[in-house]
Amino acid sequence: MRGDYQQLVDEISAALGAPATLEDRDFGLIAFGAHESEDDEVMDPVRTRSILQRRSSAAVRAWFEAFGIARARTPLRIPPDPAAGVFKGRICLPVRHRGIVHGYVWLLDDGHLTDLALGGHGTPPDPRIAQAMETAARIGALLADEARAGSELGDLLRELLLAPADGRPAAAAALGEALRDTLRFTPGAPLTLIAVAPWDPTDTGAAPLPGLPGLLAACPLRATAGHRSATPLPTLAALVRLRSPGALTPAHTVAEQLLRSPRAGAAAAADRRGTKRTAPPPSRLPGTAGIGLGTQELTELPVTWREALDAARAARAEPRLGPITQWDAIGSYRMLTALPVTEPDPAIGPLLTPAHAELARTAEVFLDCAGQAGRAAQALGIHRQTLYYRLGRVEKLTGLDLADGEHRLLLHMALKAARL
Repeated sequence: MRGDYQQLVDEISAALGAPATLEDRDFGLIAFGAHESEDDEVMDPVRTRSILQRRSSAAVRAWFEAFGIARARTPLRIPPDPAAGVFKGRICLPVRHRGIVHGYVWLLDDGHLTDLALGGHGTPPDPRIAQAMETAARIGALLADEARAGSELGDLLRELLLAPADGRPAAAAALGEALRDTLRFTPGAPLTLIAVAPWDPTDTGAAPLPGLPGLLAACPLRATAGHRSATPLPTLAALVRLRSPGALTPAHTVAEQLLRSPRAGAAAAADRRGTKRTAPPPSRLPGTAGIGLGTQELTELPVTWREALDAARAARAEPRLGPITQWDAIGSYRMLTALPVTEPDPAIGPLLTPAHAELARTAEVFLDCAGQAGRAAQALGIHRQTLYYRLGRVEKLTGLDLADGEHRLLLHMALKAARL
C-alpha cells in the first residue's frame, strides 16, 4: 500500500510541477516526490529534516497547525518563516475521508505557484488544484482503509495480551490469521513487542500509528506503572517484525520514531504535571520505551509484553538506561519489576524523604560503585571525606551498617525499588 501512496504523490507533483510530500496527521512521513530542481535553495531545512528523519519537529508542527490545517477542507497557503527553518512557502492540501483528516500533502512553492487559485469564498480553484484535491481524496480513502485495518489488528493484539492463559491459543490464532490476511504475515516469523509509556490514547480521529517499516499492529493499554500509588499508566503496545529473534535493531528504530510522536510527548507532559515523586530523583526524559525479547510464537507475546513493560518501567526509573532499553539490559530491575508494589522497608523509609534526597543519591552511587570510595566520590564530584561524612549520616538515619554485606544488599535493593 505504501507504493500506492508514492504513485499518488508523484501524480500531484507532476500535475503542479512542484515537489510534494505526504505526511500523516502526526506529521510522520509517508511518501515524497522527487526534487528535480537544480536550485539548492528550493529545498529548505524543514523538508530536508522531514525526509531524513521521517518526521517534522514539534516547533514546525505548531507553526503549521496555527494556520488551521487540521480544520481545513480546502487548500491553504502557508507563508515562509525563516526563523522556523521554513524558507519557502507551501500549499497544504488536507487529506480527508468522510470528514476526518488523515494527513496532509505539502507542495513546496519556489515562486511559480504564487498566483495559483486555490478556490474558496465562491471562486473556483485552478483545474490543477482541483485535480490534486481529487488525488488527495484518493489518498484519504487509502489512509482510512489502513486505519481501519490497523484498528482491527490492534483490537486483536489487545485481546491476546489481556487474555487468560487458557484463552491465549484462540486469541493468538485470530491475530495470526488477521496478520496473514492483511499484511501477508508468515507464521513463525520473529516478533517482539515495544511498550511506550506514557501514550495518549484519546486522539481517536487520527490513524492509529504512523506507517513505520516493521510495525505490524499496536494498541493502547493501561499498564501498572509501578508508582507507589499503582496508578495505571497509559501505554502503547507495538508489535514489530524482526529479521531474527535476537536482532532487535528494527524494534529500536520503531521505538525511536514512536517516542517522537506528539501522542508520546503530550502524554509525557501530562504525566509530569500529575505525578509526585520522591527521592531518588527521576528521569527527566519525556517518555520511555521498553523492548521485550524476540519470539516466534504468537502465544508467547503476553510474556514478551511483560518484558517490554518491565524494561519501560526500568527506563523511567533509571536515566542511565536511556529512553529506549530492552529487557535483557536492565540488570537487577529484571527481578525488581517482578515484585509487587509495597511500602519501603521501615529502616529505609526515612532516607527516601525529600529532605534526604542527597543522602539517598550518595548511598546509591556508593553501592553502584561496589563500595569503592574513590570511584563514588569522583562520580558524585565530592571530596572523599565528604562522602564518608554522608555515609555516616546514612548509617545513623537507617540504623544499617554499610560494612555489613546483608545491610548493603537491603539498602541497595530498597533504593532501586524506590525508583520504580
